[in-house]
Amino acid sequence: MTLLIGIQKIEYMARQRSLLSLILVILATFLISCGGPTVATPPPTYTTAQLEKIQEYVPEILAVRDRSQELQKLIQRNDWIDVGNFIHGPMTELKLNMSYVASNLLPKDQPEARKITRDLFNHLVKIDQAAADRNSQLALNNNKAAFADIDKFLQLLPQSNKSEAS
Repeated sequence: MTLLIGIQKIEYMARQRSLLSLILVILATFLISCGGPTVATPPPTYTTAQLEKIQEYVPEILAVRDRSQELQKLIQRNDWIDVGNFIHGPMTELKLNMSYVASNLLPKDQPEARKITRDLFNHLVKIDQAAADRNSQLALNNNKAAFADIDKFLQLLPQSNKSEAS
């Protein structure tokens, strides 16, 4: 009988120690999480390699953007073959360059850059369809939207490139 009482006391003491250990772990975790200085993480910045890659494509993007009047005149003259050539030539290359640049932007800017690039592509498809249908009004509207997309994209670029874009 005394052996049974002794075993019960040992089990009771073991449960008390387990409960006390659990309380101490919770208390230590709470104190560690509340205490200590917080380390401020600097905002993400561009690496030199990223800036170099971006700067490699910016002049090509700007060159196509500066040709907006050329495409507009082709549409106004109903020169649909040259409109198609412009869409499938410089504008398609522009879209590729924008995709390359987008992958080198800061992570927070990449989704917006990809969305703008998709919007540009959709406008180019609509211009191409309008050219096939010989619908100059639809082509002009999408031409304007496409070049607005390019300007929005340029706003996402690092500061040094924004000053070049202006």
